[in-house]
Amino acid sequence: MKNFLQPPRLRIGEDSEEHRHATWLELFYDLVFVVAVSQLAHNLEEDVSLSGYLGFVFLFIPVWWSWIGTTMYANRFDSDDIGRRLLVALQMLTAAALAVNIHHGLDENAPGFALSYALGRAVLIVEYIRAGIHIPSARPLTTRYATGFAIAAVFWLISAFVSAPWRFVLWSVGIIIDLVTPFTATKFQLNLLPHASHLPERFGLFTIIVLGEAIIAVVDGVSEQKWDVFSVIAAVFGLVIAFSLWWVYFDNLGGTPIQKARAEGKVSTVATWLYTHLPLVIGIAGAGVGVEEVLLSEQTVALSDAGRWLLCGSIALCYLALGILHRLGVIRYCKIRSKYRVGTTVAVIAIAIFGKDLLPVAVIGFVAVTCVIQVVQDLYQSRPTTRLVDPEI
Repeated sequence: MKNFLQPPRLRIGEDSEEHRHATWLELFYDLVFVVAVSQLAHNLEEDVSLSGYLGFVFLFIPVWWSWIGTTMYANRFDSDDIGRRLLVALQMLTAAALAVNIHHGLDENAPGFALSYALGRAVLIVEYIRAGIHIPSARPLTTRYATGFAIAAVFWLISAFVSAPWRFVLWSVGIIIDLVTPFTATKFQLNLLPHASHLPERFGLFTIIVLGEAIIAVVDGVSEQKWDVFSVIAAVFGLVIAFSLWWVYFDNLGGTPIQKARAEGKVSTVATWLYTHLPLVIGIAGAGVGVEEVLLSEQTVALSDAGRWLLCGSIALCYLALGILHRLGVIRYCKIRSKYRVGTTVAVIAIAIFGKDLLPVAVIGFVAVTCVIQVVQDLYQSRPTTRLVDPEI
C-alpha cells in the first residue's frame, strides 16, 4: 500500500496503459469465488436433471456478475489505499455470504442469497459514486452504472421479503437490469475502454477457477470409487478434457477485443467478449460435474441419460462459445478455428443423442477425443507454413 488514503484513479487510456497484472488483493478476492463455484457445482451434483441444471444456471449468473462488477471497476479505477481495501473486504464478505446461501439457494436460503447479492451491489455502487466524484471525465459512465445497478439492487432487496414465485420474477428483472445497464452507457465507454492486458488476465483467472472444478471433480470421483481399469481410464479422459479446454482457450487469449474496439470505435466487441464468457464458464463448470457423474457411475452399465447429456451438453456449450469468440475476432480471429469449434459442438451433441447404450468410459472417451482433435488442429494450423499461406488465420 503506497498511500494511507487516496482517491480512485483512472487506470486506462492509451497513454497510461503499461503492462498490468492482477494485484494480490484481486487474487485474494478471487478465493471467495473458488468457494462459490464449488458450491454451485455441489448443487448440480445433488440434482443432475434439466430442472437442476436450470437452477444451477439461475444461481450462477448473479455469482458471475458479482465477480464481473468488481473486476470491471478495478480494471478502470483501482487504487491501493485503505479505503479501497476496506471496500473490497466488504465485497468479500457479501460474496462469502452469497456462497453460503447457494446451497438451497432456490428454497429456504433464497432470502439470504438475495440480500447478499443486493449488499454486494450496494458496495459496488458506493465505489462508482466515489470514482465519479474524483474523476470528472468518468462521471457520466459512473453515474449511469451506479443508477442502473441501484435499480437492480432494489429489486433484489425487495425479493428477499417476497415468497416464490414472485421472488424469482424480481430476481429475473433485477439481473436483466444489471446485464443491460452497460449497454445504456455505450457512448461513454468508448473513451474508457478496459485495460488491454489486465482484463484478459482477469477473465483467464476466472476461467482457471472453473477449470479447477473439473480437476476437483476427477479427484473426488476417483477417491469415492473402487479403483478398476475403467475408472482409471475414465479419470485420465476427464483430465484430458480439462487440459484440452485450457489449451484451446489460453492459446487464443489476448487483448485483441479491446484493441479492436479502440481501432474500430466500437464498444460491441468488448461486450461480445464479456457476455460470451458466461456460457463458456457455465459450460466448463457443468462439464466438471459431468465428469464426476461419469466417474461415480457403475462402469459396467450404460451411463444415465442425465449424466450423458450433462457432460456432452456442457462441453458443447463451451465449444459453441469459443466458436463465436473466434468468428467475431473477439479472441484470435480465425474462421477455420471457429468452424472446428462449432463442428465439435455438433459432434458432442451427436454423442449425447446416439450414445444411449454406451458405457461411461466410452462416453467420456469419445468426448475426450473430440477435445484432443481441437488441440491437434490448432497445433497443425499454427505451423509457420500454414500462417503464411492461409488467408483465414
